[in-house]
Amino acid sequence: MKLLVRNLARNTTEEQIRTLFTAHGTVEECTLVLDQETGLSKGFAFVEMPDQKEADTALKNLHHANIDDSKIRVKYSQN
Repeated sequence: MKLLVRNLARNTTEEQIRTLFTAHGTVEECTLVLDQETGLSKGFAFVEMPDQKEADTALKNLHHANIDDSKIRVKYSQN
């Protein structure tokens, strides 16, 4: 299942996101979206978790969690 993580602080790293989601199950892929010109975070990421139950658990536990002083939003990706 592919999850979209939004409202990330600009200083949140891909490794921090991977660690957050790994606490709830297997993370197949984690991609922090970066601005091509500046190399800085655009404030969102995609996390792929192969197990539906683990993805559901991660979504339930991390949606509206406070990470780096930002309340993140997690939902299933449309693509």
